[in-house]
Amino acid sequence: MQPEYEVASVIGQLGDDIQELKLTVWQHKTLRAIRDCRTQALGGHIDVCTDCGTLQISYNSCRNRHCPKCQGHKKEEWINARTGELLPVPYFHVVFTMPDLLNPYVMHDPKKMYDLLFESAWDTLQTFGRNKGLKMGMISILHTWGQNLSLHPHLHCIVPGGGIDAHGHFDKIRADGKFLFSVKAMSKVFRAKYVAMLRRGKIASQEIISQLFQKPWVVYAKRPFGNVQSVIEYLGRYTHKIAISNHRIKKLDYQGVTFTYKDYRQKGTTREMTLTVREFIRRFAQHILPKRFVRIRHYGFLSSTWKRSKLKALQQEMGAAENPKPPQGKLQRCPYCKVGKLITILTFDSRGPPKEYLSVLRSSLSLNI
Repeated sequence: MQPEYEVASVIGQLGDDIQELKLTVWQHKTLRAIRDCRTQALGGHIDVCTDCGTLQISYNSCRNRHCPKCQGHKKEEWINARTGELLPVPYFHVVFTMPDLLNPYVMHDPKKMYDLLFESAWDTLQTFGRNKGLKMGMISILHTWGQNLSLHPHLHCIVPGGGIDAHGHFDKIRADGKFLFSVKAMSKVFRAKYVAMLRRGKIASQEIISQLFQKPWVVYAKRPFGNVQSVIEYLGRYTHKIAISNHRIKKLDYQGVTFTYKDYRQKGTTREMTLTVREFIRRFAQHILPKRFVRIRHYGFLSSTWKRSKLKALQQEMGAAENPKPPQGKLQRCPYCKVGKLITILTFDSRGPPKEYLSVLRSSLSLNI
């Protein structure tokens, strides 16, 4: 169902007051794209049904990766590509979390701090893999938000249950509890590696570094996935997720924006929170990633280079079932007759469709009401 309220509506509500938030040029550009998504501002196109001849007008999508309305298509494409790369082994889910003490540094230089998060998480996993003489593999997905839109940078990682030995063969690792390795030991190594990178880059003061060693760093391992299908379902939920979906917004009025969130301190109970429009946009904007920043990364034997040359042979050696070829994209069917295919016959800019088409469109639509 189409949600009653959208992030785009909240952005539009703020109007010129958005300048007071002191956002970057890139954040402003992203918010404008979300606001204008599927409106006349981005232009559109007119389609005709090959069967019943009905004309249909559609406005263009912004295709921004932070837009709640533009993730479905990208998500399906990415999942289809990954489905053909899975191995017949257990897969584990592990989360690396940065302490909130580093949030001011994240706000100042998000690209640098997020890059260090990816690098230190992979170094940590690979360190434990090397102890067993194995090259590990990992898919990491950056999330920067908590349920209430607060800044909470963390990596969701998918890790196959083993690695590649010196002879190029896959060797399974017996899980240590919930995960392949001791999570407590990984937490300490993760902290040491991240802090070492902060020191090398002269990013944080000695006082902050001392405080970082006094705080526990969270590496959380969830139960292993039950089967390959559950890995795919997980990918669908997490890969192209954004800070908040439109369906979570329940009310937008003069008092502000009311949205739902899960309170994990109360066993995941669903609650409601109301923020002013200005505060809602401020929180949402801090999750807009730097331009061209890669938030899904592949490492080890799951990296693009390794997969291109060796993955298929490894799958055959392990007797992996051949995955069906992903669909090439669904035909856009006519919403009226449900039979014909929609073909674009005209595109237009923000000035709208030519006047001669408007009367034809009105008569075409009236026949189908």
